[in-house]
Amino acid sequence: MSKPLRICVDATSWANDRGFGRFTREILKELLARDEGFRYILLFDQVPEESLPPRAEVLSASTDLGLNQSAVGSSARSPGYFLKMARLARSVPYDVFFFPTLYSYFPLLQRKACVVCYHDATAERFPELLFPTKKNHWLWQAKTALARLQTTRAMTVSETSAADLVSIHHFAKDRIDVVTEAADDVFRVIPDQGVRQQARARHGIPQDARLLVHVGGMNAHKNLHGLLKAMPQIVAAEPKTHLALVGDTSGRGFWDNVGELKAFIASTPPISEHVHFTGYVSDPNLAELLNAADALVFPSLWEGFGLPAVEAMSCGIPVLASSRGGSLPEVVGDGGLLFEPEDPDAIASCVVEFLRDDALRTQLASRALERSKHFSWSRGAALAEESFRRCHADTTRGS
Repeated sequence: MSKPLRICVDATSWANDRGFGRFTREILKELLARDEGFRYILLFDQVPEESLPPRAEVLSASTDLGLNQSAVGSSARSPGYFLKMARLARSVPYDVFFFPTLYSYFPLLQRKACVVCYHDATAERFPELLFPTKKNHWLWQAKTALARLQTTRAMTVSETSAADLVSIHHFAKDRIDVVTEAADDVFRVIPDQGVRQQARARHGIPQDARLLVHVGGMNAHKNLHGLLKAMPQIVAAEPKTHLALVGDTSGRGFWDNVGELKAFIASTPPISEHVHFTGYVSDPNLAELLNAADALVFPSLWEGFGLPAVEAMSCGIPVLASSRGGSLPEVVGDGGLLFEPEDPDAIASCVVEFLRDDALRTQLASRALERSKHFSWSRGAALAEESFRRCHADTTRGS
């Protein structure tokens, strides 16, 4: 029997509540639950607070600050952080190193087989919307350049992002592996009307409202300002329409435009009572809120995958999404409608058409639920294992 392939994993983004943090947690949980000839060693910057799957082998660099505290807003990780992580990685015997996200990449002090997951090219497409300073942009470019040099195989989460890896990051197609993401099992259809009513009451949303929900970061590229510009027309056409914006508004995370959004709402009386900032919402509560909604609205200018769309569709909720939002048309498929994201009139027209057509809503809800079945973490893990095998084989052939 052949020895298992030893996969050393940068797990420093495990606790992050953004999409790449969820990807890290879920893909690793699934990989650790499988028995397909792999052994996983997880590297953390700080000892994780939560209990990890029993098969996880865990090592910690014991840095002064973790990724979530040091690489947010305009701050960055220190040279000492990188050195501690690199030394820890070098101390571990492994066959393939795996970075589940480019965001947490740190330079390795050795040339070995390496898989890096590039979730999207949003930073390259819209740097002015993602980086608060030129220094932050430069640091990102430097990190990306180093990661490209160290990447044996590039992993990504959609065909759209795979195309960007070729055109923007200049990887050869045969060095790219596409995996997938999926919704947690908590995202499901909840038939209990009382649960849906409680979800609305929890956030001050009227029981008779036509409810639109947006889930995600409050960053400028999410185009929430564009959605808010469409809201006066939507409310004028359908006065009972309310919008719930789900996501962290504390300002402790990535550079956002929450202040701008709240100022716009305050200066636009027709919608001031129709928009609700919920703050961070746990997965069980989010599933209940999605079940209480008419649709998820996703006006983003660019996504590498768009996990909230799959979560909503898993709840039987259609998605009204950007037609130019990167992977969103690919992920949503026939489970929703698409609109031009930079045209408030087009957004409003799409939403109003959806709200006024009962037959269309019923049809899209059925399609959305069926569409959600295309995505599973089991499939994502199997595809990731294929990437690890290819990476090891590529390195072996080249040695």
